[in-house]
Amino acid sequence: MLASLSIRDIVLIDRLDLEFGDGMTVLTGETGAGKSILLDSLSLALGGRGDGGLVRAGQKQGQIVASFDLTPSHPVFSLLEEQGLSSGSDLILRRVQNGDGRTRAYVNDQPVSAGMLRQIGDGLVEIHGQHDDRALVDVSVHRSLLDAFGGLQGQVAKVGKLFKDWRKAEKDLAHLEHSIEEARKEADYLNASVDELSAFGPVEGEEDELAAKRTVMMQSEKIAGDLNEAFEVLDGNASPIPTLSGMMRRLERKTEQMPGLLDETLQHLNVALNALEEARGSLEEAQRQTDFDPRELEQTEERLFGLRALARKHKLTGDALVGLLAKMREELDTLDHGEERLVALRQAAVSTKALYDKAAVDLSKKRKKVADALIKEVMAELPSLKLESARFLVNMTSDVEARSEDGIDQLEFWVQTNPGTKAGPMMKVASGGELSRFLLALKVAMADKGSAPTLVFDEIDTGVGGAVADAIGRRLARLAGNVQVLSVTHAPQVASRADAHMRIAKTAVKGENRVATGVSVIDGDHREEEIARMLAGDVVSDEARAAARRLMSDEKARA
Repeated sequence: MLASLSIRDIVLIDRLDLEFGDGMTVLTGETGAGKSILLDSLSLALGGRGDGGLVRAGQKQGQIVASFDLTPSHPVFSLLEEQGLSSGSDLILRRVQNGDGRTRAYVNDQPVSAGMLRQIGDGLVEIHGQHDDRALVDVSVHRSLLDAFGGLQGQVAKVGKLFKDWRKAEKDLAHLEHSIEEARKEADYLNASVDELSAFGPVEGEEDELAAKRTVMMQSEKIAGDLNEAFEVLDGNASPIPTLSGMMRRLERKTEQMPGLLDETLQHLNVALNALEEARGSLEEAQRQTDFDPRELEQTEERLFGLRALARKHKLTGDALVGLLAKMREELDTLDHGEERLVALRQAAVSTKALYDKAAVDLSKKRKKVADALIKEVMAELPSLKLESARFLVNMTSDVEARSEDGIDQLEFWVQTNPGTKAGPMMKVASGGELSRFLLALKVAMADKGSAPTLVFDEIDTGVGGAVADAIGRRLARLAGNVQVLSVTHAPQVASRADAHMRIAKTAVKGENRVATGVSVIDGDHREEEIARMLAGDVVSDEARAAARRLMSDEKARA
């Protein structure tokens, strides 16, 4: 339910903080006191259309905050989870309206679009009045209301799932038929390409590997001559190693004749010989590493160039040829075994369609029975609402070829306001006052089924007499046993039945040449005085006060 409403700088409202409870709350006040401002503010907090003109004169922006106390199972929490919005046990909607027309919307202080705010708000509050058609203009709402009244939501969900299964089967069938047709057109090309690619046998990553191998062999070819020449110097007939080795041995024999004289020379010669031996060994290893068969280079280049030629032919990279071959094989397989699959998919499409049709027809039959029951209950409410000559109808058409997730039915609430007149859509046929009463009868008939947790009725008692106003008040009170009801009213018969009473009034702002709208919670003598004003008008007499006391006493006795 709506727990509180805070308004800042909207039209005539400076600062207003209201708290609401269970049951029925009425809002009363003289014409022009600002009741419409209050409802416009609530509508804005629920995602209604913004307007820079709502911002109080002299201010840059206004703000409305609506706080809701909901059960954890309320559907709005699932919607918040789907949108990645965090939530707790409370839900706070905030709307900031700038004077330039721009607005910002927040849910639990997380920014959202105005559209998302409206989607959330639609599940929290319904605002109904003579000129507010939001609950009735969408025909699909009528169907969902009927389903809620009859408890058909489970069957509707089953029909929706069967519809999706059937559409998927049809989509899969159409896709396979298209694939087979395309494969037939390119069968020769596919076969030739598969043969060519299969014979070549591309391997993923092969292009880079071949290119790297070719580069190494080409570089090896360039330096092979220099390596061979260097190795010949160190290991061939002109190698200095044997010469130096022989000279070192001769000098070693001379050391006995002159000890110590040649030690340093022999040491350097030994280092030189060791270094030359190591250089010869490393050159030999380098030759082994760069040694390759020219035929291998030729084969590598042939494979690489062939791979790239195939890639250019199919306008792909070399690595992508592997996937292309698999895809072409799959297309040929589809062509080869497509008829078998087509038979299976056709059977699936036929069987899922039959299951859907059966469930949809069964749902349609139940909807007709539920429609009769709803008509009966709404009609029972009409006489007391001074609509005794009117009829409420559920115009339902069914077409087995018009399949949808919701079934095969289109329905709309119709009315006939007087005998002999033509029945038609409620929104077009009923006048403003009649529409409000038809809606009230419908809401009472449905009780807590298919309703938001908070219902707001805006002057639905306008233009009706005492008996009808009393009937409206009794029905609003009945509704308040299941959902929270807020009613803006001019009827004392309605106001006297409320659980809580708020009075809206304009007062002059001290020290400023302007007025501001305020709301006060009234009870006891103040409430009696307000109901007496509603009975008598501008001049409240003692008789009016006595009548107000009797009216309030009667309501307490009835309660």
